[in-house]
Amino acid sequence: MNTYQQQAKVFQALAHPTRLRILELLAREGEACVCHLVAALNKRQPYISQQLTTLRKAGLVTDRKDGLLVHYRLSDERVGDFLRLGKDILRAQGIEVQSGLALTVPLPGCTCPRCQTGQEPCE
Repeated sequence: MNTYQQQAKVFQALAHPTRLRILELLAREGEACVCHLVAALNKRQPYISQQLTTLRKAGLVTDRKDGLLVHYRLSDERVGDFLRLGKDILRAQGIEVQSGLALTVPLPGCTCPRCQTGQEPCE
């Protein structure tokens, strides 16, 4: 696969609103388990897992297992920089940019141990 094909694969993974929201949450929080993302985005777990798989295959996120929980984080902090740059470009075009979501603990609807005990962070 040549460089342009590899870049296209990354840009295709970025070309989805839910995946951008996931990346923004991970950029802000550092790491989050799947149940946090499900609760924060108010989407079903299979849908979030499908989006995370796409991001992982594109090399944008990495995962680690902790018992039954799977935690995700950005594979490179520059992904967050890229997202901020995209918002800066929109602002320069006069487009109003909303601030993103932040994960709170406990997160309503999340059943992981972190939310059940209220401990910080999810690492």
